[in-house]
Amino acid sequence: MFEEIFFPRTAKRYRAAPFVEQRERYLVHLRAMGARRSTLRKCANDQLSLVRLLNLTEGARVRIPQIEVATAIWSRPKGRRCDRSASLKARAHFVSRSIQWLRFLGWLDEPEHERHPHHAEVAIFETSLRQERGLSHATIQDYCRAADHFFRRMAEKGISLRAMQMVDIDDAIAAEHKLGRWNRRTLHDYAQRLKPFFVFAEARGWCRPGLAAGIMTPRFMTNEAVPKGLARDNVQRLLRSVQGDRPVDKRDRAILMLFITYGLRAGEVVGLRLDDLDWKNDIIRVHCPKPGRTQVWPLTPDVGNAVLRYICEARPTGLGRGLFFTSHAPIRPVGRKTLGKIVRDRLARIGVVTGRRGTHALRHAAAQHLLDQGMSMKVISDFLGHRNPSSTAIYAKVNLAALREVAALDLEGLA
Repeated sequence: MFEEIFFPRTAKRYRAAPFVEQRERYLVHLRAMGARRSTLRKCANDQLSLVRLLNLTEGARVRIPQIEVATAIWSRPKGRRCDRSASLKARAHFVSRSIQWLRFLGWLDEPEHERHPHHAEVAIFETSLRQERGLSHATIQDYCRAADHFFRRMAEKGISLRAMQMVDIDDAIAAEHKLGRWNRRTLHDYAQRLKPFFVFAEARGWCRPGLAAGIMTPRFMTNEAVPKGLARDNVQRLLRSVQGDRPVDKRDRAILMLFITYGLRAGEVVGLRLDDLDWKNDIIRVHCPKPGRTQVWPLTPDVGNAVLRYICEARPTGLGRGLFFTSHAPIRPVGRKTLGKIVRDRLARIGVVTGRRGTHALRHAAAQHLLDQGMSMKVISDFLGHRNPSSTAIYAKVNLAALREVAALDLEGLA
Protein backbone atom coordinates (compact mmCIF):
# COMPACT_ATOMS: atom_id res chain seq x y z
CA MET A 1 0.00 0.00 0.00
CA PHE A 2 2.77 2.45 0.93
CA GLU A 3 4.48 1.77 -2.40
CA GLU A 4 1.33 2.97 -4.19
CA ILE A 5 1.20 6.40 -2.53
CA PHE A 6 4.89 7.22 -1.87
CA PHE A 7 8.17 7.06 -3.76
CA PRO A 8 10.13 3.82 -3.04
CA ARG A 9 12.56 5.40 -0.58
CA THR A 10 9.78 7.06 1.41
CA ALA A 11 7.61 3.95 1.30
CA LYS A 12 10.47 1.92 2.79
CA ARG A 13 10.68 4.36 5.73
CA TYR A 14 6.93 4.16 6.37
CA ARG A 15 7.01 0.38 6.23
CA ALA A 16 9.82 0.25 8.78
CA ALA A 17 7.91 2.35 11.33
CA PRO A 18 5.90 0.79 14.21
CA PHE A 19 2.41 -0.66 13.69
CA VAL A 20 2.88 -1.10 9.96
CA GLU A 21 0.06 -3.69 9.73
CA GLN A 22 -2.44 -1.51 11.61
CA ARG A 23 -1.53 1.58 9.59
CA GLU A 24 -1.61 -0.15 6.25
CA ARG A 25 -4.90 -1.94 6.97
CA TYR A 26 -6.63 1.37 7.62
CA LEU A 27 -5.19 2.95 4.48
CA VAL A 28 -6.50 0.04 2.42
CA HIS A 29 -9.90 0.58 4.03
CA LEU A 30 -9.85 4.29 3.12
CA ARG A 31 -8.91 3.52 -0.47
CA ALA A 32 -11.84 1.10 -0.73
CA MET A 33 -14.08 3.91 0.52
CA GLY A 34 -12.96 6.17 -2.33
CA ALA A 35 -10.15 8.19 -0.70
CA ARG A 36 -7.76 9.88 -3.14
CA ARG A 37 -4.00 9.44 -3.15
CA SER A 38 -3.42 12.86 -1.57
CA THR A 39 -5.79 12.00 1.27
CA LEU A 40 -4.05 8.67 1.87
CA ARG A 41 -0.68 10.39 2.10
CA LYS A 42 -1.94 12.92 4.64
CA CYS A 43 -3.47 10.15 6.70
CA ALA A 44 -0.24 8.12 6.60
CA ASN A 45 1.70 11.17 7.81
CA ASP A 46 -0.74 11.77 10.65
CA GLN A 47 -0.56 8.12 11.70
CA LEU A 48 3.20 8.30 12.21
CA SER A 49 2.92 11.62 14.06
CA LEU A 50 0.31 10.18 16.41
CA VAL A 51 2.37 7.04 17.09
CA ARG A 52 5.36 9.22 17.97
CA LEU A 53 3.50 11.80 20.08
CA LEU A 54 1.45 9.29 22.10
CA ASN A 55 4.14 6.61 22.27
CA LEU A 56 1.45 4.07 21.34
CA THR A 57 1.61 0.47 22.45
CA GLU A 58 -0.26 -2.57 21.12
CA GLY A 59 -3.93 -2.50 22.10
CA ALA A 60 -3.62 0.84 23.90
CA ARG A 61 -6.81 2.65 24.94
CA VAL A 62 -6.56 6.29 23.90
CA ARG A 63 -8.93 9.01 25.07
CA ILE A 64 -9.88 12.01 22.98
CA PRO A 65 -8.27 14.52 25.41
CA GLN A 66 -4.94 12.71 24.82
CA ILE A 67 -5.35 13.22 21.08
CA GLU A 68 -6.08 16.90 21.64
CA VAL A 69 -2.91 17.29 23.71
CA ALA A 70 -0.90 15.54 21.00
CA THR A 71 -2.47 17.85 18.43
CA ALA A 72 -1.35 20.93 20.39
CA ILE A 73 2.24 19.67 20.29
CA TRP A 74 1.98 18.65 16.62
CA SER A 75 0.64 22.09 15.62
CA ARG A 76 3.58 24.05 17.03
CA PRO A 77 6.32 25.38 14.75
CA LYS A 78 8.59 22.45 13.76
CA GLY A 79 6.20 20.07 15.47
CA ARG A 80 5.41 18.50 12.12
CA ARG A 81 8.52 19.35 10.08
CA CYS A 82 7.17 22.85 9.38
CA ASP A 83 8.42 26.23 10.54
CA ARG A 84 5.00 27.74 11.17
CA SER A 85 2.09 26.83 13.41
CA ALA A 86 -0.72 24.71 12.01
CA SER A 87 -3.99 26.43 11.14
CA LEU A 88 -7.20 25.69 13.00
CA LYS A 89 -8.42 23.73 9.98
CA ALA A 90 -5.25 21.60 9.88
CA ARG A 91 -5.56 20.87 13.60
CA ALA A 92 -9.17 19.84 13.22
CA HIS A 93 -8.23 17.48 10.39
CA PHE A 94 -5.43 15.94 12.46
CA VAL A 95 -7.81 15.27 15.35
CA SER A 96 -10.45 13.85 13.03
CA ARG A 97 -8.06 11.51 11.19
CA SER A 98 -6.56 10.33 14.46
CA ILE A 99 -9.96 9.56 15.97
CA GLN A 100 -11.13 7.71 12.87
CA TRP A 101 -7.99 5.54 12.75
CA LEU A 102 -8.06 4.62 16.44
CA ARG A 103 -11.79 3.95 16.27
CA PHE A 104 -11.18 1.65 13.28
CA LEU A 105 -8.62 -0.29 15.34
CA GLY A 106 -10.85 -0.39 18.41
CA TRP A 107 -8.25 1.53 20.43
CA LEU A 108 -10.33 4.65 21.05
CA ASP A 109 -11.65 4.96 24.58
CA GLU A 110 -14.93 6.77 23.98
CA PRO A 111 -17.29 7.51 26.88
CA GLU A 112 -20.73 6.04 26.37
CA HIS A 113 -23.47 8.51 25.63
CA GLU A 114 -25.18 9.56 28.82
CA ARG A 115 -28.19 7.33 29.33
CA HIS A 116 -31.22 8.08 31.40
CA PRO A 117 -32.40 5.55 34.03
CA HIS A 118 -35.16 4.20 31.76
CA HIS A 119 -33.06 3.48 28.70
CA ALA A 120 -33.92 -0.24 28.92
CA GLU A 121 -37.67 0.44 28.95
CA VAL A 122 -37.41 2.66 25.87
CA ALA A 123 -35.39 -0.06 24.10
CA ILE A 124 -38.14 -2.62 24.82
CA PHE A 125 -40.72 -0.10 23.58
CA GLU A 126 -38.73 0.39 20.37
CA THR A 127 -38.62 -3.37 19.73
CA SER A 128 -42.38 -3.60 20.21
CA LEU A 129 -43.03 -0.78 17.74
CA ARG A 130 -40.92 -2.52 15.13
CA GLN A 131 -42.05 -6.12 15.58
CA GLU A 132 -45.67 -5.80 16.66
CA ARG A 133 -46.89 -2.57 15.08
CA GLY A 134 -44.68 -2.59 11.99
CA LEU A 135 -44.12 1.17 11.99
CA SER A 136 -41.59 2.82 9.70
CA HIS A 137 -38.07 3.42 10.97
CA ALA A 138 -38.57 7.20 10.94
CA THR A 139 -41.75 6.99 13.03
CA ILE A 140 -40.13 4.67 15.55
CA GLN A 141 -37.20 7.03 15.92
CA ASP A 142 -39.56 9.96 16.50
CA TYR A 143 -41.39 8.10 19.30
CA CYS A 144 -38.18 6.95 20.99
CA ARG A 145 -36.51 10.33 20.65
CA ALA A 146 -39.46 11.98 22.42
CA ALA A 147 -39.36 9.38 25.21
CA ASP A 148 -35.59 9.76 25.66
CA HIS A 149 -35.88 13.54 25.80
CA PHE A 150 -38.65 13.31 28.38
CA PHE A 151 -36.80 10.88 30.66
CA ARG A 152 -33.61 12.92 30.56
CA ARG A 153 -35.66 15.85 31.88
CA MET A 154 -37.19 13.63 34.58
CA ALA A 155 -33.76 12.29 35.57
CA GLU A 156 -32.60 15.84 36.25
CA LYS A 157 -35.48 16.17 38.74
CA GLY A 158 -34.96 12.71 40.22
CA ILE A 159 -38.43 11.47 39.21
CA SER A 160 -38.70 7.77 38.34
CA LEU A 161 -41.23 6.22 35.99
CA ARG A 162 -42.95 4.26 38.77
CA ALA A 163 -43.38 7.36 40.95
CA MET A 164 -44.44 9.64 38.09
CA GLN A 165 -47.69 11.60 38.34
CA MET A 166 -49.77 13.42 35.79
CA VAL A 167 -48.58 16.78 37.04
CA ASP A 168 -44.97 15.79 36.24
CA ILE A 169 -45.85 15.18 32.60
CA ASP A 170 -47.83 18.41 32.36
CA ASP A 171 -44.95 20.36 33.91
CA ALA A 172 -42.46 18.79 31.46
CA ILE A 173 -44.53 19.86 28.44
CA ALA A 174 -45.11 23.33 29.93
CA ALA A 175 -41.36 23.69 30.56
CA GLU A 176 -40.63 23.10 26.87
CA HIS A 177 -43.15 25.81 26.01
CA LYS A 178 -41.49 28.29 28.38
CA LEU A 179 -38.09 27.70 26.78
CA GLY A 180 -39.54 29.12 23.57
CA ARG A 181 -37.55 26.87 21.25
CA TRP A 182 -40.53 24.84 20.00
CA ASN A 183 -43.58 26.13 18.18
CA ARG A 184 -47.11 24.86 18.86
CA ARG A 185 -46.89 22.13 16.25
CA THR A 186 -43.67 20.76 17.76
CA LEU A 187 -45.15 20.81 21.27
CA HIS A 188 -48.26 19.06 19.97
CA ASP A 189 -46.19 16.34 18.27
CA TYR A 190 -44.00 15.90 21.37
CA ALA A 191 -47.00 15.27 23.62
CA GLN A 192 -48.65 13.07 21.01
CA ARG A 193 -45.52 10.89 20.77
CA LEU A 194 -45.31 10.43 24.53
CA LYS A 195 -48.76 8.82 24.66
CA PRO A 196 -47.84 5.50 22.97
CA PHE A 197 -44.99 4.96 25.41
CA PHE A 198 -47.21 5.46 28.47
CA VAL A 199 -49.88 3.16 27.00
CA PHE A 200 -47.13 0.56 26.61
CA ALA A 201 -45.75 1.24 30.10
CA GLU A 202 -49.17 0.97 31.76
CA ALA A 203 -49.85 -2.39 30.09
CA ARG A 204 -46.65 -3.73 31.64
CA GLY A 205 -47.14 -2.23 35.07
CA TRP A 206 -44.16 0.12 34.83
CA CYS A 207 -46.18 3.15 35.92
CA ARG A 208 -49.48 4.03 37.52
CA PRO A 209 -52.54 3.66 35.26
CA GLY A 210 -54.25 6.62 33.64
CA LEU A 211 -51.17 8.63 32.68
CA ALA A 212 -51.56 8.09 28.92
CA ALA A 213 -55.21 9.13 28.94
CA GLY A 214 -54.35 12.24 30.93
CA ILE A 215 -51.78 13.62 28.48
CA MET A 216 -53.38 16.69 26.92
CA THR A 217 -51.75 17.77 23.70
CA PRO A 218 -51.41 21.53 23.15
CA ARG A 219 -54.12 22.83 20.84
CA PHE A 220 -53.06 22.88 17.24
CA MET A 221 -55.33 23.45 14.26
CA THR A 222 -54.53 21.15 11.37
CA ASN A 223 -53.09 23.03 8.39
CA GLU A 224 -53.17 26.33 10.27
CA ALA A 225 -49.88 27.40 8.71
CA VAL A 226 -49.36 28.74 5.22
CA PRO A 227 -47.41 26.33 2.96
CA LYS A 228 -43.70 27.04 2.97
CA GLY A 229 -42.90 26.27 -0.67
CA LEU A 230 -40.36 28.04 -2.87
CA ALA A 231 -41.43 30.48 -5.54
CA ARG A 232 -41.48 28.97 -9.02
CA ASP A 233 -38.81 31.34 -10.34
CA ASN A 234 -36.47 30.26 -7.51
CA VAL A 235 -37.10 26.63 -8.39
CA GLN A 236 -36.17 27.32 -12.01
CA ARG A 237 -33.06 29.22 -10.97
CA LEU A 238 -32.12 26.33 -8.71
CA LEU A 239 -32.23 23.89 -11.63
CA ARG A 240 -30.21 26.22 -13.85
CA SER A 241 -27.50 26.32 -11.17
CA VAL A 242 -26.73 22.60 -11.51
CA GLN A 243 -25.87 22.31 -15.17
CA GLY A 244 -22.13 21.86 -14.71
CA ASP A 245 -19.98 18.90 -15.72
CA ARG A 246 -18.55 18.11 -12.30
CA PRO A 247 -19.63 14.73 -10.84
CA VAL A 248 -21.28 16.51 -7.90
CA ASP A 249 -23.29 18.71 -10.29
CA LYS A 250 -24.55 15.65 -12.18
CA ARG A 251 -25.59 13.98 -8.93
CA ASP A 252 -27.25 17.07 -7.48
CA ARG A 253 -29.17 17.79 -10.68
CA ALA A 254 -30.63 14.26 -10.68
CA ILE A 255 -31.62 14.60 -7.01
CA LEU A 256 -33.20 18.03 -7.46
CA MET A 257 -35.11 16.87 -10.54
CA LEU A 258 -36.68 14.06 -8.48
CA PHE A 259 -37.69 16.48 -5.70
CA ILE A 260 -39.05 19.13 -8.05
CA THR A 261 -40.77 16.90 -10.60
CA TYR A 262 -42.40 14.33 -8.31
CA GLY A 263 -42.48 16.14 -4.96
CA LEU A 264 -40.73 13.21 -3.29
CA ARG A 265 -39.89 13.11 0.41
CA ALA A 266 -36.23 12.93 1.47
CA GLY A 267 -36.69 9.37 2.76
CA GLU A 268 -38.07 8.30 -0.61
CA VAL A 269 -35.06 9.63 -2.51
CA VAL A 270 -32.69 8.04 0.01
CA GLY A 271 -34.34 4.66 -0.54
CA LEU A 272 -34.07 4.66 -4.34
CA ARG A 273 -32.11 1.80 -5.90
CA LEU A 274 -30.99 1.00 -9.41
CA ASP A 275 -33.66 -1.70 -9.62
CA ASP A 276 -36.39 0.93 -9.09
CA LEU A 277 -35.73 2.41 -12.53
CA ASP A 278 -37.60 0.57 -15.28
CA TRP A 279 -36.00 1.99 -18.41
CA LYS A 280 -37.93 -0.29 -20.74
CA ASN A 281 -41.34 0.93 -19.57
CA ASP A 282 -40.22 4.44 -18.56
CA ILE A 283 -41.40 4.20 -14.96
CA ILE A 284 -39.83 4.72 -11.55
CA ARG A 285 -40.89 2.81 -8.46
CA VAL A 286 -40.60 4.65 -5.16
CA HIS A 287 -40.98 3.03 -1.75
CA CYS A 288 -42.82 5.51 0.46
CA PRO A 289 -41.84 4.87 4.12
CA LYS A 290 -44.50 7.21 5.50
CA PRO A 291 -47.60 5.67 3.84
CA GLY A 292 -45.83 2.30 3.83
CA ARG A 293 -46.37 1.41 0.19
CA THR A 294 -44.68 1.54 -3.21
CA GLN A 295 -45.83 4.13 -5.73
CA VAL A 296 -45.13 4.23 -9.46
CA TRP A 297 -44.49 7.40 -11.47
CA PRO A 298 -43.86 7.84 -15.18
CA LEU A 299 -40.19 8.49 -15.81
CA THR A 300 -40.15 11.79 -17.70
CA PRO A 301 -37.43 12.39 -20.29
CA ASP A 302 -35.84 15.25 -18.32
CA VAL A 303 -35.64 13.25 -15.10
CA GLY A 304 -34.57 10.08 -16.90
CA ASN A 305 -31.77 11.86 -18.75
CA ALA A 306 -30.50 13.51 -15.57
CA VAL A 307 -30.48 10.24 -13.62
CA LEU A 308 -28.93 8.30 -16.51
CA ARG A 309 -26.18 10.88 -16.91
CA TYR A 310 -25.36 10.60 -13.22
CA ILE A 311 -25.32 6.78 -13.33
CA CYS A 312 -23.10 6.61 -16.42
CA GLU A 313 -20.71 9.46 -15.67
CA ALA A 314 -20.60 10.18 -11.94
CA ARG A 315 -22.02 7.36 -9.79
CA PRO A 316 -19.32 5.30 -7.99
CA THR A 317 -19.37 1.60 -8.78
CA GLY A 318 -18.87 -1.49 -6.66
CA LEU A 319 -20.71 -0.09 -3.63
CA GLY A 320 -24.08 -1.80 -3.91
CA ARG A 321 -27.37 -1.16 -5.67
CA GLY A 322 -28.21 2.15 -4.02
CA LEU A 323 -28.73 5.04 -6.43
CA PHE A 324 -27.13 8.08 -4.81
CA PHE A 325 -23.81 8.24 -2.96
CA THR A 326 -21.74 10.93 -1.28
CA SER A 327 -19.22 12.77 -3.44
CA HIS A 328 -16.31 12.65 -0.98
CA ALA A 329 -14.64 9.83 0.90
CA PRO A 330 -15.73 7.88 2.75
CA ILE A 331 -18.11 7.07 -0.09
CA ARG A 332 -21.45 5.89 1.31
CA PRO A 333 -25.16 6.12 0.43
CA VAL A 334 -26.60 9.59 0.96
CA GLY A 335 -28.81 10.16 4.00
CA ARG A 336 -31.59 12.62 4.74
CA LYS A 337 -29.21 15.13 6.28
CA THR A 338 -27.01 15.00 3.19
CA LEU A 339 -29.98 15.71 0.93
CA GLY A 340 -31.06 18.61 3.15
CA LYS A 341 -27.57 20.09 3.00
CA ILE A 342 -27.48 19.74 -0.79
CA VAL A 343 -30.73 21.70 -1.16
CA ARG A 344 -29.78 24.39 1.38
CA ASP A 345 -26.30 24.91 -0.08
CA ARG A 346 -27.60 25.07 -3.64
CA LEU A 347 -30.27 27.61 -2.66
CA ALA A 348 -27.72 29.71 -0.80
CA ARG A 349 -25.59 29.89 -3.94
CA ILE A 350 -28.45 31.49 -5.86
CA GLY A 351 -29.16 33.94 -3.04
CA VAL A 352 -32.10 32.21 -1.32
CA VAL A 353 -31.04 32.40 2.33
CA THR A 354 -34.33 32.93 4.19
CA GLY A 355 -37.47 30.90 4.78
CA ARG A 356 -37.85 27.15 4.53
CA ARG A 357 -35.02 25.80 2.41
CA GLY A 358 -35.06 22.07 3.05
CA THR A 359 -36.14 19.21 0.85
CA HIS A 360 -39.78 19.53 1.94
CA ALA A 361 -39.90 23.07 0.58
CA LEU A 362 -39.42 21.56 -2.89
CA ARG A 363 -42.30 19.15 -2.21
CA HIS A 364 -44.53 22.08 -1.27
CA ALA A 365 -43.40 23.91 -4.41
CA ALA A 366 -44.28 20.92 -6.60
CA ALA A 367 -47.75 20.68 -5.06
CA GLN A 368 -48.39 24.40 -5.39
CA HIS A 369 -47.31 24.31 -9.03
CA LEU A 370 -49.80 21.53 -9.79
CA LEU A 371 -52.55 23.49 -8.05
CA ASP A 372 -51.69 26.63 -10.01
CA GLN A 373 -51.99 24.58 -13.20
CA GLY A 374 -55.59 23.72 -12.32
CA MET A 375 -55.10 20.13 -11.19
CA SER A 376 -57.81 18.75 -8.91
CA MET A 377 -57.09 18.09 -5.25
CA LYS A 378 -57.65 14.35 -5.79
CA VAL A 379 -55.05 14.22 -8.56
CA ILE A 380 -52.53 16.17 -6.46
CA SER A 381 -53.23 13.94 -3.46
CA ASP A 382 -52.59 10.79 -5.51
CA PHE A 383 -49.49 12.32 -7.06
CA LEU A 384 -47.98 13.18 -3.67
CA GLY A 385 -48.88 9.78 -2.21
CA HIS A 386 -51.23 11.13 0.48
CA ARG A 387 -53.43 8.55 2.17
CA ASN A 388 -56.07 11.13 2.94
CA PRO A 389 -56.96 13.79 0.33
CA SER A 390 -57.51 16.26 3.18
CA SER A 391 -53.73 16.31 3.65
CA THR A 392 -53.52 18.12 0.32
CA ALA A 393 -56.04 20.79 1.29
CA ILE A 394 -53.31 22.98 2.78
CA TYR A 395 -52.07 23.84 -0.72
CA ALA A 396 -55.45 25.35 -1.61
CA LYS A 397 -55.44 27.77 1.31
CA VAL A 398 -53.56 30.53 -0.47
CA ASN A 399 -54.17 30.98 -4.18
CA LEU A 400 -52.04 34.01 -4.89
CA ALA A 401 -53.30 34.40 -8.44
CA ALA A 402 -56.90 34.69 -7.22
CA LEU A 403 -55.90 37.13 -4.49
CA ARG A 404 -54.18 39.34 -7.04
CA GLU A 405 -57.34 39.39 -9.14
CA VAL A 406 -59.36 40.48 -6.09
CA ALA A 407 -56.80 43.16 -5.25
CA ALA A 408 -56.98 44.50 -8.82
CA LEU A 409 -60.77 45.05 -8.76
CA ASP A 410 -61.96 48.61 -9.24
CA LEU A 411 -64.27 49.26 -6.31
CA GLU A 412 -65.61 52.44 -7.97
CA GLY A 413 -64.81 54.74 -5.11
CA LEU A 414 -66.23 52.51 -2.39
CA ALA A 415 -62.86 52.10 -0.72
